[in-house]
Parts: sequence; C-alpha cells; structure tokens
Amino acid sequence: MLDNDRLAAPQPKGPLDKVLSLVTDVRAGEGVSALLLAANAFYLLAFYQVLKIVREALILSESGAVAASYASAGMALVLLVFVPAYSAFSARVNRVWLICGVTLFFASHLVIFYLLGNAGLRIGIAFYIWIGVFNMVAVAQFWAFANDLYSSERGKRLFPLVGVGATLGAALGAGLATLLFGGIGPYRLMLIAAFGLLVPVILTIVVHRRESGRNREQSTVVEQPLAKADGFKLVLSNRYLLFIAMMVLVFNLVNTLGGFMLNSLITQEAANRVAAGAAGGMNTRAVIATLSGTVQTSVNILAFILQTFFVSRIFKYIGVRGALFVLPAIALTGYGAVALLPIFAVLQWTKIFENGTDYSVQNTTRHALFLPTSREAKYNAKQAIDAFFVRAGDLLQAVVVFAGVQLALTIRGFALVNLVLVAVWLVLAAGIAREHRKLVGAETTTRHAA
Repeated sequence: MLDNDRLAAPQPKGPLDKVLSLVTDVRAGEGVSALLLAANAFYLLAFYQVLKIVREALILSESGAVAASYASAGMALVLLVFVPAYSAFSARVNRVWLICGVTLFFASHLVIFYLLGNAGLRIGIAFYIWIGVFNMVAVAQFWAFANDLYSSERGKRLFPLVGVGATLGAALGAGLATLLFGGIGPYRLMLIAAFGLLVPVILTIVVHRRESGRNREQSTVVEQPLAKADGFKLVLSNRYLLFIAMMVLVFNLVNTLGGFMLNSLITQEAANRVAAGAAGGMNTRAVIATLSGTVQTSVNILAFILQTFFVSRIFKYIGVRGALFVLPAIALTGYGAVALLPIFAVLQWTKIFENGTDYSVQNTTRHALFLPTSREAKYNAKQAIDAFFVRAGDLLQAVVVFAGVQLALTIRGFALVNLVLVAVWLVLAAGIAREHRKLVGAETTTRHAA
C-alpha cells in the first residue's frame, strides 16, 4: 500500500496526535482515524464479552458443561462452511460493504435469538455455537480492515494504539455484563447488543471515507471487490500463511492445555482450603470462583499495561519479527518452572503472564503479520486462520487432554507436553520471521519504485 501522505511536507502534530503519542508514535493527521479504529475495536470486544456472559448462562442452565464442550466442535464445523462463503461474498462487494454487511448479518441473528428466547424455546446450544463463530469472524474482519488501511510501517506504529481499544473493551464489557445481567436478563442483552453493533458499522464507514480521502490512488483499489480466492486454499498454497496458521493452532493448543492445568489445580486448591478450614466460610464453588476471578482480573490489568505502554516500544526496538518470540519465551520459562514445581502458585503466575501477554503483545503481533500480504490474504486467509485454525486448536486440545487422562499424566506431565509444543512454536516463529522479512523487503522495493 502506498503512503502518499508521507511524501508531502511534514505537518505539525495536532493536540490529539500529541496525546496519543504517549502510547505510540502517532504522526500528524493520523490520530483521528487511529482513535476511531480503537473505538471500533472497543465496541466489538465489549459486545462480545456481554454476549459471552449470556452464552455461558444459557448453555449451562439449559444443557450443562458437557454440552458446552461438544458445542465447541460444532463451531469448527460451521466455520468449514462459513469461511468459503465469506470468500465468495468478498469477491462480489467492496470492503466497506463486506465488513458492514457481515456485521449486520450477525446483528440480525441477535434479534432472531431474542424473539426465540422470549418465545420459550431452548436456544443455548445454537447460541453458543453462533457466538463462537461471530467472535472469530468479526474480530478477524476488523483487523483485516485495519491491515488494509495501513502499510507495514504505519501499522507497526499504530496497531498498538488500536489494540488498547480492544483490551479496554474486553475488560469493561465483561464487568458491565456482570452488573446488568441480573436486572435485564439474557434476551434483552441480546437486543441491546444487536443495536449496539450499529456503532462499529458507522465507525467502519467513517474511517473508510477518511482514509480513502488521504490516499486517492488506494481509494480506487478498495472500491473494487477482492479477487476470487478461497481462504483455505490461500493458506495451504502460501508458506508464510501456512506457518502463521500452524503457529496459531500450536499456540492455542499450548494456551488451552495451560488453562486445563490451571482449572485442575484451582479445583484442588479450593478443596484443600475448604478441608483445612482456610476458606473463610466459603464453600468449594465460591472459592473456585474467587480464585478464577483473581487470575482473570490480574490478566486484564497486565494486558492493559502491556498494550498501553510496552507493545509500541517492543515493535519499535525489536520489530514485529522480534515480538513473535516474546510469548513463546514466557511460555517456555513458565511451563519449565511448572515442570520443576507443579504447584498452584507457580502455574497461576505462569498463566497470568501468558494470557496477559497473549491479549496484548501476541495479539497485536499476530494481526500485524498480515500487513505486507495481499488484500485477499488480509480478508479471506485471515478468516480461515483466525477462525478455523483457532477452533482446530481447541479440538486438538480436547484430544490431548483425553489421551493424557488415559495415560494418567500429572500436572508435571502436561507441562512437559507443553514444553515440547513450545519448541515447535519457536520453530514456526522462526519460519514466519524469515518469510516476513522477504515480504516486507518486497513491499518496500515496490513502494520506492512507485
């Protein structure tokens, strides 16, 4: 993508650009669009967190935890159909119609679920599958749009700011849903979210028009539909995209296995505290909720601090390629410690640092990897990777846990499995870094030639 605005004489920063520069390197005239993108991410993640609370309440009250586990497999099956359909739709419309059309498509489903739920029908399983697909598709699509707006250089600088909106939205959305659920109920929250999704639609249109005005040549390109390209075929035919897909799968497997280990030790720790009379009068369920809530709160705080003050600095000093190795290094250290000392305190802090870094550094890095790719890869291949391959990691985790239980693996045993997986992750990260260097070099050569 060309940055024609960089060829003009430097302009002085406005007040907004100066304030946002406390987070990252925001240059003259970039602040408004970057802030609008951050607001877009904020609303998407906030509404997802609201709907996630609704999802858990419905499926657990209607069908139980086992059904929730099986429903995760249903998400992967739906995505096998949805990803090619998304690619076909992207070949018929321009990017603003693609993004807004898909968002409104999901918003209309919320109205349908609202009507069915008020009619007394059991919608828990269907809604559980739906929200899993919506989250993956909507977030992947948002970041595809952000990738389409910026060159590698601008995205490297501005993505950390956009990520702050996503981090805040996830944290505040979960807290808001918890406060409102009892008084409003699940179905009204669905309706609120349905109309609330109009905000990201409006923000997408505004940013699209602003950035198209900045770059007239690029605006002609983005008004055209994407070339017809199936997301899965793009991933399987391109080494760089395939490495990203495999990294996403392996990382998700490591992360969910770590979550399984943490849940096991939380349950054990709660039972021990109740048995020892050290639970302050709480029963086992209440202690589990307290321990889990403490971990999640710590994760959200750490993620916000890292996203706001560290991600842009990491990108500046070691680049996107260097940032690829931050989380696997933390995971290697953490699970190595767990293998040596498999106790709750060690695993608790391992997961806090792992998830906090995932929600900030790793998340922003993963999205930035698509900056030097084609527009078809940004939208279609990204959907396949961020949606299907993430869910494939969830399914593979269930298989590993089942096999581990049959083999009577202890927490130390599962930690050793994760160490092997992290080694694979590091190899994939090295492959991605090598291919990324080639792509960014080619993008720079093309821009200079133009």
